Amino acid sequence: MSISGSERLSPISVQDYLDGEAKARRKHEYVAGRIYAMVGGRFAHNLIASNVLIEIGSQLKGTPCRALNSDSKVKVQTAAQTLFYYPDVSVVCGDNIRDGVFQDQPAIVVEVLSKSTRRADEGEKLKSYLSLDSLAVYLLVEQEFAAVTVHRRTSSGFERSVVQGLDASLELPEIGVRLPLQSIYAGVTFQPEPDPAE
Repeated sequence: MSISGSERLSPISVQDYLDGEAKARRKHEYVAGRIYAMVGGRFAHNLIASNVLIEIGSQLKGTPCRALNSDSKVKVQTAAQTLFYYPDVSVVCGDNIRDGVFQDQPAIVVEVLSKSTRRADEGEKLKSYLSLDSLAVYLLVEQEFAAVTVHRRTSSGFERSVVQGLDASLELPEIGVRLPLQSIYAGVTFQPEPDPAE
């Protein structure tokens, strides 16, 4: 999903954001007191996100973990600011599962990249998500070709790797899931994404 721009010029409180979001017709992300409207992704984006959700969700049946779609907010609290994002897919486990309007301890976060969101997904959101103590893996899934960038927590911090090609599989031992890229990209016809500036 892409961010269209600031909806308010003056900062608003977290509670005002949550109250407004409960009544809003479209989703908004919240970054340090400012809200940003989310606009719909193109077909390939939505199909890839759905494929990931279905694949992970089906493999998590009978486990203490749950896969959530892009309607589930993730809260990131840092020393300097509060943020709320709508990742394309997230996974929460065990006692970390909340039944309220947001999750704050995801184990896995997945974003499908687009030209309009890449900068945020690889920059601001990367830094924010990786600050979560609960996060084991952050996945960035390409739209125009079969590749997933993996940011995985290790004893020495997060390490980056890339899994690519339709014959490859992405292993997520943290939650006992294996993601064949063939399944992630099922039904997707690769083609260049239009430039959002055009």
